[in-house]
Amino acid sequence: MMRPPHHRADTEADTLLHRGAANALERARRLASLLRPGHGPREGGPVRRHAHVLMRALRQRLVAGNRVELLIDGPATYAAMFEAIAAARERVDIESYIVEADGPGEELARRLLAKCGEGVRVNLLFDGFGSLTTRSAYFDALREGGVRLCEYNPLRSWRRLFSRAVHLRDHRKLLVVDGRVAFLGGVNISGVYSSGSGSASREDAATPWRDTHVRIVGPLVSELQALFVGHWNRHACDPIGLPDRPPPPHQGPHRAAVASCEAGRRRNPFYRALLRAIDAAHERVWITTAYFVPTRRLVRALAAAARRGVDVQLVLPGRSDAWAPLHAGRSHYGRLLQAGVRVLERQGALLHAKTTVIDGVWATVGSANLDWRSFVHNAEANVVVLDAGFGAQMEAVFREDVAASREVTLAQWHARGWLQRASEALARRFEFLL
Repeated sequence: MMRPPHHRADTEADTLLHRGAANALERARRLASLLRPGHGPREGGPVRRHAHVLMRALRQRLVAGNRVELLIDGPATYAAMFEAIAAARERVDIESYIVEADGPGEELARRLLAKCGEGVRVNLLFDGFGSLTTRSAYFDALREGGVRLCEYNPLRSWRRLFSRAVHLRDHRKLLVVDGRVAFLGGVNISGVYSSGSGSASREDAATPWRDTHVRIVGPLVSELQALFVGHWNRHACDPIGLPDRPPPPHQGPHRAAVASCEAGRRRNPFYRALLRAIDAAHERVWITTAYFVPTRRLVRALAAAARRGVDVQLVLPGRSDAWAPLHAGRSHYGRLLQAGVRVLERQGALLHAKTTVIDGVWATVGSANLDWRSFVHNAEANVVVLDAGFGAQMEAVFREDVAASREVTLAQWHARGWLQRASEALARRFEFLL
């Protein structure tokens, strides 16, 4: 059984919390300074047009009265999440593709066990493949301490490794506390996020990971709570119920919707909504994604938008933790560049964010990459926000990533060497699985 963390762990946790909160505050100030004059909320044509397209694509109404706050990189995200957990009085629901025992995972366990000791109900849903290397003692200690666990699609036999089920994964990263605050995005519970992407200049630092998460308060939290409960009840032995409480009151100006999909389902509301938003774009489509293995339909939509004069820019990884998706994605550069799409590869950090902002008013943050895994094989969850103010913040972050990127030109792509061409051709053969 895991022993209770000692005083040193408490001190390190407090340091992480304070450092993350300070980073989040500084980043918020920087974003505010980057907003151009006149970029306040515009309830004009672009918002109305995209709201109409989004509701038709998702087949649901937008939820008003929310406040969605950007969290950049791991330290700021963990600080905000741990603060919310510390304030929990009734219930904590957490879902993550990866849950590691060390780093933030150790601090998470300490806080969850402390909450169980206070009588708070804690439910943890984790993916059997994403958390495959996490030692069983970690989960045993959580279970013994009162945390209810659900392992999504566990790999308990060699037979499952050769079945289609091995591809069906829970890739969501979701936290809901007391039905009043929720967190969603690309940040797993993993030590790779111990330093933010702003630490890239330190020579002694490990490669930083660049990611984006959001904190949400308002009525949309009820939908995220229901999303968690529904997913848990489809995969756990002991079902849980929805809290018997009214929806949270209005907390801010943002209209938003949840775009989620189940693993292995051909119908993907987020993919449909993204394609229709690109088709409806009049000014710009700015995309940041960690894994870019696009469908032919997505490539056509991006190319068509660029040809009709839309500013289409893609910030993609310059290096990756996965060889095949990186090269499979690069094999599509030629068609995109010929159509006028700008392709930029992020330098100085390992890009893991999954965000898009269209026409400055349609913005999404979540777990879904632009690859076949997210479109077909994974359970994913994104929030889509229709708001010019939030869109302006997203565009400010995008510009920061562009400034830290290297642009790929058509001439450079044509001049690439035979080894890169061979890598692209090989990876492209398996893109449906990537």
